[in-house]
Amino acid sequence: MRRLRHLTNRHRAPSTNMALGLLLAFNAGAVNAGGFLILGMYTSHMTGFASQLADGLVLGNGKLLLNALGAILAFMTGAAVCAVLVNWGRQRQLYSVYALPLMLEALMLFPFGLMGTVTLNWNTPFAVPLTVLLLSFMMGLQNAVGSKTSGGSTRTTHMTGNFTDLGMELGKALFWRRQRRQAATVPPAVQHDWRRMRMTAGLIAMFVLGGITGALGFKHIGFFCVVPLALLLLALSVPPFLRDAAHSTELQALWRRFHLR
Repeated sequence: MRRLRHLTNRHRAPSTNMALGLLLAFNAGAVNAGGFLILGMYTSHMTGFASQLADGLVLGNGKLLLNALGAILAFMTGAAVCAVLVNWGRQRQLYSVYALPLMLEALMLFPFGLMGTVTLNWNTPFAVPLTVLLLSFMMGLQNAVGSKTSGGSTRTTHMTGNFTDLGMELGKALFWRRQRRQAATVPPAVQHDWRRMRMTAGLIAMFVLGGITGALGFKHIGFFCVVPLALLLLALSVPPFLRDAAHSTELQALWRRFHLR
């Protein structure tokens, strides 16, 4: 538990970025795959929704257009909320600056896991169930966490960039070996990055593993399978938040004000 607490610390290191990224990639894969089983769409796939938006405009298909617009706006709203929470925490020099958005995601996953069928049947102005918007919001929130903690180098909810980076590093590795054979005495000009290769391969593997777990969970036990995912996020976010709550006079004042209401 103590190690998990440091993963959302405001002081970052490559090792903590990697560990947090792997856990979040697993979570995103599980939610994304489960979402496909119950909704028939991948709620973190904004590239697909952007294409769907264009198709809806060209074909004059209002439902297609609204579906894509709703998911994109929900994803962007999640990212925006993450930015607000992180910057709010930074201004107050909170230890749990990156824990706040993950705690929010966990608190959203709990009722979703317990009342999923309700949100699935609740229609919205975007011609999709509320479930689509909730999952897209959570994916935007989580993707922004990974981007914020790593300076934009870690992607946890979609794998296009990771496959691209892995492919480029593999290409550089092959080119580097070819250079060494041709001129063994000359230092190769192109050098692959083993750390980047491990990071991208690990994120892809954890996303796929999470997808398998989520698909099996939704298939056999339904919406309740997201409750363990929420517990994972709480394990990452609650300990540093409690540490701040014990030392931050502003958080204590906010809690007293909320409690009095």
